[in-house]
Amino acid sequence: MTTTPTVLASFRPGLVWGFDFVDGMARMIEAEGPPLDAAGPAGGMRWLHVNLADQWTRRWIEAAAIPPAARELMLSTDHHQRMIVVDDAVACVVHDFERDFNAETVARIGAMSFVLTPTLMVTARQHPLCAGDIVYQRIQSGTRLTSPAAALELMINAIVEIGSRQKDALLATVQASEDALMEHNRAPDNRVLFGVRRRAVLLRRQLGGLRGVLGRLERDEDLPEALLPSVERLAQRAAALDGDVVLLDSNLRQLREEVDVQTAARTNQNLYILSILTALLLPATLVTGFFGMNTGGLPLATGGHGTWLALILSVGSSLAVYVWLARRGFFGS
Repeated sequence: MTTTPTVLASFRPGLVWGFDFVDGMARMIEAEGPPLDAAGPAGGMRWLHVNLADQWTRRWIEAAAIPPAARELMLSTDHHQRMIVVDDAVACVVHDFERDFNAETVARIGAMSFVLTPTLMVTARQHPLCAGDIVYQRIQSGTRLTSPAAALELMINAIVEIGSRQKDALLATVQASEDALMEHNRAPDNRVLFGVRRRAVLLRRQLGGLRGVLGRLERDEDLPEALLPSVERLAQRAAALDGDVVLLDSNLRQLREEVDVQTAARTNQNLYILSILTALLLPATLVTGFFGMNTGGLPLATGGHGTWLALILSVGSSLAVYVWLARRGFFGS
């Protein structure tokens, strides 16, 4: 692949952050300065994290000395997770959780595209993503990058770490709901469970796509040999996290089933009580309905104790039904 430097004077307005690495040590690229090129420092590598919403960034990528197929992938509006290996460059689109200014993570997925060459790492996104912040903080805290494989591991591990945090938070919510249900018989809020389910689905989709990308990279015969051990480790970690999310989904499903069972049991108990009350009050209702008819020759209408006799008849009929139900085992345990 040709490594002739390509310069675009107006690139830096789209630069989110950038570092030059020489002997593993990072030197931050300032937001203002001379034009940048894609060659990187002599004997080291350059990492540029750019904003694709900036048109100057897109122009820089179009002119950069990277393979045309990788350039097309980075600028594409198709954001499904995929990868290509061309010459000595690896280009991928992976998903990450978007970041708001006032929140670490939100329930939205965004695309991160990147191209990795022996001397250059360019990561690009449309909206702020959590992985970009983690990578920046790690580099600022002294993480050394001595090879393209280390850059790839740093970025993918940041995405996996965000997924792990999401999984842990969702699992804590599910376990708290289980404890409340089992210990205090307090059913969880359905809106909370729906939110957990929605975020778990997003996480499964993200990790499934990431596993697919890493798996295809691992099997690609054109993948540079130096990157293969790192890709294998990353694929194993993504698979392990995906398995944890599957377990989370199973726990959530069991919790929903337990909630449904208890809800059905309470509904059946309420219907049982209503059925018993209906059976007990039906004879009394029949008696009062009969004596409430304004017809001639109504029994007990002329005596002095007709009301009391009708009351005794109503109570007695309900008592007779109660005894009949008890003998048939309706009140048994």
